[in-house]
Amino acid sequence: MPNKALVQIARFLGCLALVAATTAICLKVLNVNATTAGFAYLIGVLAISTAWGFPFAAITSVSAMLCFNYFFLPPIGQFTIADPQNWIALVTFLCTGLVASHLSGRVRQQALDAMSRQRETEQLYALSRAILLSESGESVVSQLARHIAQIYEFESIAIFDAHSGEVAVGGAGEIPDAALLLKHAVTLSTNSFDEASQLNVAVINLGGQPIGSLAFRGGMLSDGALQALLNLVAIALERVRAAEAASLAEVTRKSGEFKSTLLDAIAHEFKTPLTSIKAASTSILSSPAMLDPQFKELTTIIDEEADRLSLLVTEAVRMSQIDAGKLKLDRTHFQLKPLLEDLVAQFAQRSESRLMPLSVTSNLPELHADSELFALTLRQLIDNALKYSPQGTPITITANIDAGRLVVHVADQGPGIPEKERERIFDRYYRMQSTRQTTSGSGLGLHIAREIMRAHGGDLWVESGIGVGSDFCAAIPVAALGAKE
Repeated sequence: MPNKALVQIARFLGCLALVAATTAICLKVLNVNATTAGFAYLIGVLAISTAWGFPFAAITSVSAMLCFNYFFLPPIGQFTIADPQNWIALVTFLCTGLVASHLSGRVRQQALDAMSRQRETEQLYALSRAILLSESGESVVSQLARHIAQIYEFESIAIFDAHSGEVAVGGAGEIPDAALLLKHAVTLSTNSFDEASQLNVAVINLGGQPIGSLAFRGGMLSDGALQALLNLVAIALERVRAAEAASLAEVTRKSGEFKSTLLDAIAHEFKTPLTSIKAASTSILSSPAMLDPQFKELTTIIDEEADRLSLLVTEAVRMSQIDAGKLKLDRTHFQLKPLLEDLVAQFAQRSESRLMPLSVTSNLPELHADSELFALTLRQLIDNALKYSPQGTPITITANIDAGRLVVHVADQGPGIPEKERERIFDRYYRMQSTRQTTSGSGLGLHIAREIMRAHGGDLWVESGIGVGSDFCAAIPVAALGAKE
């Protein structure tokens, strides 16, 4: 008989034994009345529900009801009730037992689900970190198989990369005919599970197309955890493809798709550990009496940096959505000057002693726009000015009404932009030829900033000249100012 069946039988007998023991103690040892016996039975029902779940609690509840009737409600020793009011007591006892056991079982299941989700999140974070730290000397597919087997404690695992035809295995066990099985799964583009061998086979998709497959034995994953695992493997495989395509003509397009997918997936995976770090630091700081000054300072640094990382991740997700054409505006009413002052304060530490004078025309009406996206646009312009202007030169930020539009200027004293490149710098992934090798960047910032302004009905352009610096102008129609919803 399977071990699982033996466990179920043992638990069933345990339920009956608990009821019998409770009956004997209440009847022979303590000689209690019917009310006290009823409470004793309920305690046993709740204990069974907490330990083994609702089905066994229901068995215990029904058994307890029968014993309660037979041994404690007159006429004693019969499954009948003389006093009609005792029928109400008996039914109430049974309903109370069932409801209480159901609630207790649901709480137990929720706790188990929460623990399972936490473990899955920790595993996904560990795997994403392992992917980011992959060594260059070994095949990425082989590293993936080894990392997954270690992190998820699988008996055996095999990964098939359809692009290269490579099959990599991990774990102590083996999967018979792994290569044939995995290639067949990619051809049919279907997942499967063999009950007899406990072998799970899943297709790895990217962009709706199968790019490989994965098979594992010796562990079970929820649907959500399995899909997240497949997404991370897909990202890793696409990362390999992007590296191999670096010398091909389509490298820009393919690397762009890869960056967008990787950024979105990794950023979302980072949200959970960042939330845990923030919750832990906040909890520690809420009890200052328990901390000496040194540990309080270190915990404060952790708390502040968690906020900063969370903001960066949020911006990364937003930029990925914009780049994928999924821009949605959440318009609110806000004042422009406080937003600019906050941005200047955020960049103070990165300004390298540059002055950042701010001039805003007085009595500007409220701006009716997506404040988060508008701030992202201005943050890109300030960051761009800091990158390309020499140290010791100011970054001037002004805001005024011009020709029926509110215009924010971010001006630097950098080398300037040649006329033939003034429009091209707003193209996706384009970077000026003179700065590609000396200044880091993705070539997405200005493109995304312009898309944000155009989504608001405005525009973004640059006024520049060689040797006289650049003035980036973000404009939004006056119609968007002070408008009420």
